[in-house]
Amino acid sequence: MTDDPPFNPALLPAGFVDRLPPEAEAEAAGVETLMRVFAAHGYDRVTPPLLEFEETLLSGSGAAVAEQTFRLMDPETRRMMALRPDMTPQVARIAATRLPDVPRPLRLAYAGPCILMAGNRGDGERQISQAGVELIGPDQPEADAEIVALAAECLATLRVQGVSFDLTMPALTTALVDAGGFDAHVRGMLMRALDRKDAAAVERHGGELAPVLIRLLHAAGPAHGALAELAAVDLPPAVRVHSARLAATVAAIEARVPGIRLTVDPVEFRGWQYHTGVCVTVYAAGQREELGRGGRYLSNNDEPACGLTLRPDIILRAAPPLPCRTRVFLPWGTLPEVGAALRAGGYATVSALGDEADARAAARRLSCALVVVDGRPVPVDGI
Repeated sequence: MTDDPPFNPALLPAGFVDRLPPEAEAEAAGVETLMRVFAAHGYDRVTPPLLEFEETLLSGSGAAVAEQTFRLMDPETRRMMALRPDMTPQVARIAATRLPDVPRPLRLAYAGPCILMAGNRGDGERQISQAGVELIGPDQPEADAEIVALAAECLATLRVQGVSFDLTMPALTTALVDAGGFDAHVRGMLMRALDRKDAAAVERHGGELAPVLIRLLHAAGPAHGALAELAAVDLPPAVRVHSARLAATVAAIEARVPGIRLTVDPVEFRGWQYHTGVCVTVYAAGQREELGRGGRYLSNNDEPACGLTLRPDIILRAAPPLPCRTRVFLPWGTLPEVGAALRAGGYATVSALGDEADARAAARRLSCALVVVDGRPVPVDGI
């Protein structure tokens, strides 16, 4: 005998959910909308596997996501395998190993589920959806701008309001702190203080660099004001090159997407483990969660690359509801060509599987707004 309650077959592990109608269809439609925008700009779709050998998935840029990776043993080969927590390293692998001779710039798009060890950045979900693009080959501001412009077009297509793009340059902070010659202990405390935006701690641990670092902390905000403040800070030449690239990228983005809302935080570096240049996080007004993030990194074989990964599930929470197909009930005996014409016109048809005594009642029960009468659709509750 046991006092344990009976097992509930609807119970799922924490962080995993069932997508039910109409949410599942809306998410699929949203993903395909994103993929159509990507394809219209010349990004070819690739589909990497959900599961790979551990040493392959977690090599190169994939090493940065090792702590978020589920592992299991292949019962046939006895080799360790891993479920992807992020698709970007897989696309980098494909570019280097499967498409090395394809002319650059190489434009690739992807979409699919990912599995996390724990809820990512506070949203609590462990199975997430991703859709994104990678631009592999060029290392120039115009490439970074293309990625941001694509994301802006995607969100405009889905009618997301109040979109803003937050730009940062993690390499700037790292180069500046490295130039200060701090020992490992002090450097660690200083980086934690910068990560927390703790100006008092930066003052304690920053030594001669403290005034510069505090000015950089206060430089965050709308792009032009932040860049003006950044330009006024006395930076070593090895660090100034990063701020110059950030400014050039802002100019390239604004040239491509006039009126885009850009902010800059020159000291932000949290979560950019494998990125080497300008990075971007996408937000929408009234939405706590990030809609996407990306940036510049080195692909496999140290090939320059930049990309951006969007979260379709979060985007659809920020977007107006996508229109659903109107459902039409086809009573028993409806001609096949009538149903075919309705489906070609964008309707969803629901066919009777036998003679219904009351076709309108059957249509209501099956959530159909229309019912075919005399070969044409009419409102279920109409005359």
